[in-house]
Parts: sequence; structure tokens; C-alpha cells
Amino acid sequence: MSFRDLPLAERAGHLVGSVIDSSTSLLAKQTHDIVRFAMGAPAEEAVPVELFNSVPAAVYDASSYTYGATEGEPHLLDALTDYLATTADPTARERITITSGGMQGLDLACKIFVDPGDLVVVESPTYTNGSATAMSYGADLLEVPVDDDGMIIDELEALVAASGRTPKAIYTIPNFQNPSGTTLSLPRRKRLLELAHSWNSVIIDDDPYGLLRFEGEDLPTFNQLSPNDPLIFSVRTFSKILAPGLRVGWVETDPELQRLVINAKQAMDTCTNVPAQHLVAEFILRGGLDEHLNWLRREYHSRKEAMLASIDRHLGDRVRTTNPDGGFFLWVTLQGEDAKINSQRLFDIALAEGVAFIPGPALSPTGRFTDAFRLCFASCTPERIEVGIERLTSALDKARSEMPLGTAASSGAR
Repeated sequence: MSFRDLPLAERAGHLVGSVIDSSTSLLAKQTHDIVRFAMGAPAEEAVPVELFNSVPAAVYDASSYTYGATEGEPHLLDALTDYLATTADPTARERITITSGGMQGLDLACKIFVDPGDLVVVESPTYTNGSATAMSYGADLLEVPVDDDGMIIDELEALVAASGRTPKAIYTIPNFQNPSGTTLSLPRRKRLLELAHSWNSVIIDDDPYGLLRFEGEDLPTFNQLSPNDPLIFSVRTFSKILAPGLRVGWVETDPELQRLVINAKQAMDTCTNVPAQHLVAEFILRGGLDEHLNWLRREYHSRKEAMLASIDRHLGDRVRTTNPDGGFFLWVTLQGEDAKINSQRLFDIALAEGVAFIPGPALSPTGRFTDAFRLCFASCTPERIEVGIERLTSALDKARSEMPLGTAASSGAR
């Protein structure tokens, strides 16, 4: 018997891997020095290891190493609810379910709401782990363009009208979007809520970066704009603000939906990692989260500015970038003759030069954005950022030299 003879489920054909996650394995195989602008992960120095290690052993007892409540450990639920009460977006304890990272939250949303053949709206570009989750449940995806104010809602309306059917769900990353870094404006948030209600569509509100604003004023969340709205399924995580290896996140939903969320989660993993939940709860209870977030905001602001300055020095008007007010990412679009270079080919050259990023086509379900790519500024120091941009410039020059004669005459770093 061969692989082709296996009785695969129909959904197996919709399971697509993640270029983003696979980059971790790819980079691990490299033997030369690489500046890592690819994975959207906190820098090693941004993980509060010393504070984690200072958590007393008394926090852990036999209850830390057995099965826990599917909805989450009670003291983490209490600590998280109390912490959120100090922010602009408080919530009630009965609206929270602890998850195994943000990805499980997205999977739960799609598992509960998406049937095969349902139309699901995604931003374009988008976090393709999210769109891939919808595809794994048989969704038909509708890509809606993004500009400096986030998803273009006028385009959403026009594309939905042209499709002849209404979406079952709308997947959006409203703050410092992955990968573009843009933020959905307040008027567009309000209009998106209006459309969701007119279509009876669930808004899958994926917001891993909302607590990482380092410039400007916070915008109201969907939950603030439409309190206790059953059409809002909010996904949050500690991966970007503490450590991704903890695999601890949460979803906020209508309390009446929680039983379904628990049922769906029990069919996945029974409960989220209990020792990690205890660690996060203790970290919050000891008052470390606010101080840590303040440090992250200052540090990531500095790193973003360092990356923009380095790009301006070395690449000038060869590229156009976004300028986010928070989060992890810049979206870079090649300009002029350089726009003829496929960013996947540029990635191959750049990797050999010692710098990694995520090519644009990996951030679109249909492989758009061959002239663009995502850079993560959060994971490198300003000094390493400078080295990485120098290497990226060298890679771009080499890619230009591969172009037919006559198109590369003006090549060179600026």
C-alpha cells in the first residue's frame, strides 16, 4: 500500500502548512549567521525568564501536574479578569475561556461556526495560519484588500455583493495587523459591526498585539463598541506579551457560547497546559505584567524606529514601508524596477546572504504580493537590525543583477 491508497478525509486536501512556522525549521538547518526578521516572536531578551524563574516552588503542587478545568485554572481566570479590569477593555470572568495559545482560539472559532462551503472573509494580506484554519474546515475564502487604515470596508461590501452570498465569518486582526502593521480605523470598525449584524456574520477578532501600542491613542475594541455582542468572538494570547512557548491564550465570547467552546476544546486537548497557567497567573498576581508591558512598548518602539532608519539609509525609495503604532511588523513593498523581483526569489538570495523574512505570497491564500514581504522588528536589537538591512540590500542588488540587461542599469543601494 502507498500513501495514495490511504483513505484520507476530504478535509485533508484543505490542510495547508504554514510558511511562517516552517521558517523556524528552515533556519535551524542553516549553518551560517542569519539575522531573523521572519518569525513573529519576541526577542529572547524580551521574555521575562528571571521573573519566571523567581516564581516560588510553592506555587506548584500536585494540582499543577494533573488535568485542569477545560475553561481554565480558576486563579488564572481571576487574575486575568482582575488585570483586564485595569485596562480600557475589561470583561467578565464568565466570558473567558483559557486556550492553548491564540491558534487554538482561531481553531475553536472555525470549528464552531464554519461549515464546508461557507464564505469566510480574510484580510489581504493576512496571517495565513488563520486563513488556513478556516480552509481546514472547508471554508471558501474571500480576500479583502488592506490599506493604511486596515481592511477596506467599501471593498468588502463590493466583493461580498459580487460574490452573491454573505459571509459566515469575518476574520480580522484589528490592531497592528499581521503582516501589514496597519490598524483598523474607528469608522471602519463601526461599519464592520454594522455589516456583521446585517449579514449575521461572526467577527473573529484576532488581537495578539493590542496591548503593545507604543504610539498614538488606543482605539475602542469591537467589544467596547458593541458590548456583550454574541457575534464577536475575540481571540487573545500571552504569546506576544510573555512567551510563545507557554502556549497560553484566551478567548472572550458570549457566556451562552462557552459550553460549545468547552465541548470543542475537550475534543482537542482536554485542558490547557496547567503548569504554564499557574506560572502566568503568578506572574500577573505579583504585579509584573504592567512593568513588563511598559518595557516592551519602549523597546519595540526603539526597534521599529531603528529598522525604518536603516531601511531609509540603505534602500531609500527602492521600497515603501508601513509605519505601525505598535506590534511586531513592517510591510515592505518593492518599488520601481525592483518591483519586478519576486520576493520568493529574493528570500532565497537573502537567506544565503544571512537574513530571513517572510515573502509576500506566503501571506495571501492565493499567493498575491510577489513584490512585497514582511519584516519583524521585535526580535532583533537595533545593532542586529542594521546588519540585517545591510544584508537585505546586498540581496536586493544581487536579485537586480539577475534581471535582463537594460532593467538593472540603475541598480544599487541608496
